[in-house]
Amino acid sequence: MPTIAVDAILFDMDGTLIDSTPGVLVAWDGFGREYGFDGATAAHEGHGRRLAETLGERCNLKTPDQIAAAIVRFEQAVIEGGPIALPGAQALLSQITAGTTNVYTPQALARTGIPVPAAGYVTADDVERGKPEPDPYLAGAARVGVDPKNCLVVEDAPSGLLAGRRAGARTLAVCTSHTRDKIVASGVNPDFIVNDLTEVSARWVDGKVVVEINESL
Repeated sequence: MPTIAVDAILFDMDGTLIDSTPGVLVAWDGFGREYGFDGATAAHEGHGRRLAETLGERCNLKTPDQIAAAIVRFEQAVIEGGPIALPGAQALLSQITAGTTNVYTPQALARTGIPVPAAGYVTADDVERGKPEPDPYLAGAARVGVDPKNCLVVEDAPSGLLAGRRAGARTLAVCTSHTRDKIVASGVNPDFIVNDLTEVSARWVDGKVVVEINESL
C-alpha cells in the first residue's frame, strides 16, 4: 500500500468528489432543445472541459455576458438535479479539512454533505486557461501557499490528470467516470489509480498530509 506525504491535496470536484450526472444530463438536454443540438453528446464531450467553452461553442454565444448568464442557468439546473457524494469523499474530506462559479461549488458540496475545505477552492472564474492546461492546479497550490510539486492532484478525467502533471504535482486517478483501461490508454500516466476514494485515507502528521493509497489491480 503506497504511502506518501504531501503539503496539500488538490481535488477535482465533479466526478471525483460528487456525482452531478443526473443534473448535468438534464441541464444539457434543456440547452440542447433550446439551441438545437444533442444534449447527451454535449454532456459527453464537455466532461473535463470548462463549461464556458462548451456552452459558448454549442449555443453559439458570442459575448461574456451571454456566456455568464448561460452558466448561471446551467449550474442552477445541475444543483436542482441533486448531486450526491461519491464513495469515500465525505470521509476523506473530513479527515483532512482543517478548520466552476463561486456559487455552484459551495452549493453543490453542501447538497452532498461534503465539507468545504477551509483553504477554499479554485473555479473556472479564477483562471484564464482550463484543463488540460496546468492553470487550475497552479492556482490551487498558490492559494494554499505550497509548491505544486509537493501536492497530490486527485482527478477522474484524463484532461484533469494531465493538468495536474503539467503543474508538476503527483496525480491520483479515480475510476468513477472512466474505466481503468481508458485512463491507462489515455497516456496521461497517473502516479496512482484507485476505484474510488474509499481506497484512500489521509491524516495530518507534523504539518504534512500523509496519504495511504490502496491501489486495486
